[in-house]
Amino acid sequence: MTEHGERSEPRRPIRVMVVDDHPMWRDAVARDLGEAGFEVVATAGDGPQAVRRARAAVPQVLVLDLNLPGIPGVQVCKELVGSDPAPRVLVLSASGEHADVLEAVKSGATGYLLKSASTDELIDAVRRTAAGDPVFTAGLAGLVLGEYRRLASDPAPAASGEPGAPRLTERETEVLRLVAKGLSYKQIAERLVISHRTVQNHVQNTLGKLQLHNRVELVRYAIERGLDDI
Repeated sequence: MTEHGERSEPRRPIRVMVVDDHPMWRDAVARDLGEAGFEVVATAGDGPQAVRRARAAVPQVLVLDLNLPGIPGVQVCKELVGSDPAPRVLVLSASGEHADVLEAVKSGATGYLLKSASTDELIDAVRRTAAGDPVFTAGLAGLVLGEYRRLASDPAPAASGEPGAPRLTERETEVLRLVAKGLSYKQIAERLVISHRTVQNHVQNTLGKLQLHNRVELVRYAIERGLDDI
């Protein structure tokens, strides 16, 4: 009940899908997430099955291993992140190799967690991924931000930064600057004294105006323009 005596709608559980080619690991992760209150809408053990079932089940978060038979995890990520509606992808992998991390993020993954993470860390990571926050095992966030900076030092495509580029509002620019600094949506909301949902709306509006597809592209755009140094 609300303070005015109105009955509030129960919050719907986050819909999650787990993809891993090891049945015992896949079942354990699905069980842990189910017990934590998530709705596990599907599981899959190979790449083609993952793409097919994800499109049918429409999860909000895809917990994805990279080493899959049939189609590798990065390709699964590319195919599903480009779909509508697109799930947010949290990679859960045994590999902490820098090349694997960067390839996953460039393919559209929101976060990257090592399988050595605890159950509590996984549960927190799935919740944060659903909210749109980037989630990385300690030490990997700096690697990803460093790669953003390296990419930003390359010549920008001819289409960006030219006269007639879409104009952002002052607030959208402010949010973009904080995104480029690596702040989570929750931290941005606290910094600007606005709601988490308002931050998400500003980011979605900015993505639409700039014709970008995900946070990876958004951060690169901001760093190319020096917004992370302001």
